[in-house]
Amino acid sequence: MTALNEELKRKIIDVLNLEDITPTDIKDDEALFDEGLGLDSIDALELIVLMDKDYGIKLTDPKLGKSIFQSIETMVAYISENRTK
Repeated sequence: MTALNEELKRKIIDVLNLEDITPTDIKDDEALFDEGLGLDSIDALELIVLMDKDYGIKLTDPKLGKSIFQSIETMVAYISENRTK
């Protein structure tokens, strides 16, 4: 697990108040929504805020967000390529 993967998992757990979940419980390729981690549309808004605040990435296209928030892997790849912080 890379440092960014670990950091992102910890931030997601904190921001979304996911009790009883540790970073090791979240697989890098696991779906974040639906059957995977089970996040919902309110959680997606929180992830958008997290991306802006912590990584300087502003997401304005909902379709782009859907592809970015598929898994930890897809988020890490996007952050690595687009972060400004």
